[in-house]
Amino acid sequence: MYAGVLSLDLLLGDVHSLKEKRSVVRPIVAELRKRYDVAAAEAGHVDLHRRSLVGIAVVATNRGHCVEVMDACERLVASRPEVELLSSRRQFVSEEDE
Repeated sequence: MYAGVLSLDLLLGDVHSLKEKRSVVRPIVAELRKRYDVAAAEAGHVDLHRRSLVGIAVVATNRGHCVEVMDACERLVASRPEVELLSSRRQFVSEEDE
C-alpha cells in the first residue's frame, strides 16, 4: 500500500477578499474530490486572500497509481484560468517504510 500527498501552492487571480477566495478554491477542491476520488482540502495560507495551499491525499496499491492520480490532479489545477500554480510538492509513504 502506498499513500501519496500532493501540496499545490496557488496564486489566485482577481480576488480581493477571503469570501471571493473561497468562491474560487471550493469548486477546485470539490472537482478534485469528485473526479479523482481523493481527499482534498485547503490546507494553508488561509488568512491570505490571493494565495492558497491545496493538499491532496491518495491511497493506492502501488506507487505508480499514486503518481498517475497526482499528475492528473496537478494538471487539472494548472489548467484552471483563475489560478496560477506556483509550486507543487509530493511525498510518498509505503508499508515498506516501517
